[in-house]
Amino acid sequence: MNHYVYLLLTKSSNTYISYVGYTNNLVKRLKKHNSSKGAKFTKGRKWRIIYSKSYHNKLTALKEEYKLKKNYKKRKIIKEKYLLKYENTT
Repeated sequence: MNHYVYLLLTKSSNTYISYVGYTNNLVKRLKKHNSSKGAKFTKGRKWRIIYSKSYHNKLTALKEEYKLKKNYKKRKIIKEKYLLKYENTT
């Protein structure tokens, strides 16, 4: 079974907010976040998965999730890449 670390993005007022999480089913987890049944922080917002990475075991995925949660520089780089790509396609 694969385990995933993911980064969600939403727009709130004039700023973008990100959220990092872990799951073994990305589609189901995103549906939970968008239906306000996910993490408390994500309730009431519409989220998009802008980054995900697959791992073969849960322990490695959880360690990588923790690292990404704490690494605001890397999160900012991922957000900026996504926003540049998104702005160029619309």
